[in-house]
Amino acid sequence: MTDKDSTSPSGKTNPGNFFEDFRLGQAIRHATPRTVTVGDVALYQGLTGGRFALASAATFARGLGYADAPIDDLLVFHVVFGKTVPDISLNAVANLGYAEGRFGVPVFPGDTLSASSTVIGLKENSNRQTGVVYVRSVGTNQRGETVVDYVRWVMVRKRHPDAPVAEELVPATAPAVAVESLSLPPPLPTGGYDWGLAGSTAAWEDYRVGERIDHVDGMTIEEAEHMTATRLYQNTAKVHFNQHSEGQGRFGRRLIYGGHVISLTRALSFNGLANAQRVVAINGGRHVAPCFAGDTVYAWSRVEQMSPLPGRSDYGALRLRTFGVKNRTAADHPERAENGKDYDPSVILDFDYTVLVPRRP
Repeated sequence: MTDKDSTSPSGKTNPGNFFEDFRLGQAIRHATPRTVTVGDVALYQGLTGGRFALASAATFARGLGYADAPIDDLLVFHVVFGKTVPDISLNAVANLGYAEGRFGVPVFPGDTLSASSTVIGLKENSNRQTGVVYVRSVGTNQRGETVVDYVRWVMVRKRHPDAPVAEELVPATAPAVAVESLSLPPPLPTGGYDWGLAGSTAAWEDYRVGERIDHVDGMTIEEAEHMTATRLYQNTAKVHFNQHSEGQGRFGRRLIYGGHVISLTRALSFNGLANAQRVVAINGGRHVAPCFAGDTVYAWSRVEQMSPLPGRSDYGALRLRTFGVKNRTAADHPERAENGKDYDPSVILDFDYTVLVPRRP
């Protein structure tokens, strides 16, 4: 936290920043570094059911040239994201979107993650009750190496509707992360990829642009699960964990952390994308509609782009757009509503990201 006027009268507690507390160019160093352990890995797997072999088995990972099984990329994202919440989105109405996300060096159990953010955009909403804050957040390990950096924008309440607003700016973001800028894994040893243990024989060459993949399975979110997930990431946003405050809000109940929905759809995507062992970029994303405990999440993906990697013949990149839908199966699910403009009412997530898939020898 950086602004004295956003502290409590005692100066010892932190009620979080409101929209008028932010300034363009403001740099924020977030508190509470987090050492990630095998306990985090086990709990994350219990919450999401992820089955990707790379993050599940050290022996499989070593066969791919890693020293150990790396921490799941999205778990890294959530841990870093959680560090930013007390300063950026404690008073959020909703997290709106992501762009320009890049995963850096892999994270292993025992690594300690820290986070910092820079305010790159501000835009007050017409009702003067809220505004949108744009930040670029960077997560680093104990050696100062970047593990993830991304842009996100979040709707934050104002403390006072008539409070003056600092200079406004809506930043431009790239539509996708360039393949040339991706952080790539170690070279795949000849014969090192065990397709049987991975769970699928579908290589990069077996996909095609425009292909739609129904991930078939559904997962119902229980109240205890999403609360545990929120606490696992040390995410303190009121909209996710405080029923006393949210019971008086617009929905009358807590919202599921959108990142948990991302993780569930990623876990569900194993059925159809089992060889997409690494997420290397977040190109964009929107939490289209709220999700609540008791909702059942399904997912389907569309292949947006296929890219060979410069100087590499062992992996190829797939740009995917995965849709999370609630309380409706993904088979033949429409992306848009009948008017052709809005999302279908059951869509809760539109997530654009890039994965790496082994190529055939």
